[in-house]
Amino acid sequence: ISKYYPPDFDPAKIPKLKLPKDRQYVVRLMAPFNMRCKTCGEYIYKGKKFNARKETVQNEVYLGLPIFRFYIKCTRCLAEITFKTDPENTDYTMEHGATRNFQAEKLLEEEEKRMQKEREEEELNNPMKVLENRTKDSKLEMEVLENLQELKELNQRQANVDFEAMLKQYKEYEEEQKRKEQEEDEQEMKAMLEQAQNRRLLVDSDSDEESAKSCTKPVAKIKPTDILQEPPSKKLKTESWERSVGKLNTKSQLAGLVTVRKQKPGPALANGTENHSTTANTGNCPRGDGMA
Repeated sequence: ISKYYPPDFDPAKIPKLKLPKDRQYVVRLMAPFNMRCKTCGEYIYKGKKFNARKETVQNEVYLGLPIFRFYIKCTRCLAEITFKTDPENTDYTMEHGATRNFQAEKLLEEEEKRMQKEREEEELNNPMKVLENRTKDSKLEMEVLENLQELKELNQRQANVDFEAMLKQYKEYEEEQKRKEQEEDEQEMKAMLEQAQNRRLLVDSDSDEESAKSCTKPVAKIKPTDILQEPPSKKLKTESWERSVGKLNTKSQLAGLVTVRKQKPGPALANGTENHSTTANTGNCPRGDGMA
């Protein structure tokens, strides 16, 4: 917009670029149909995007519309695949590098068109052929009506069937099967519990027999006074002088080796303490003459 055009500017004087008619452009497109590469067998699904080269096909025009060719590369082996537009059938046609898949419907339509065209050509020059075709069409129509009537009768027969009752019966059958399974499970559980209880009873009976045997063993009778006669559990601590000098043994067999010297009483206490002295000396060892 903000350019200066001199007063003597003439756009016709600008030289035009001489570009070739079959020049190519890089365009972004999607695969128009499913195809399979002939080189590596890679499947290319419809709608996959490619950076393709586009060119105008020379000497091919349909009703003044140009036909374009596209070059793409396989996504696996980078082999070149080409296809071009088909304005007559509003579709695309494969040229080389791959095979088109899932075109059975297209082939069927083409076959129907071809047969219709042949039939029209025959009817133009042969009136008897027209009559034959009409009789064939009428027979086919009658067959279709008969098949339709059979289908209606079949539907009426099926309409009398109570589907709700069938579903209800099937549900009852399922519930019965579940109930039987639950009963079987409960019976198995009861049997397992009975086995466990029997094992416990056997173990308890064995333990009772062992305890009875242990009770039958003779047990020594314990007197209440035996506690007083029990020796002390802990050994008394020995004094230092006892370790060096020793201690007199208090056993009964050595008690007779020690004697106590008799003390003579005074004349004043001879009469009063005679009995006492005699009782005090009774614990001494007896002599050979029987005197204390």
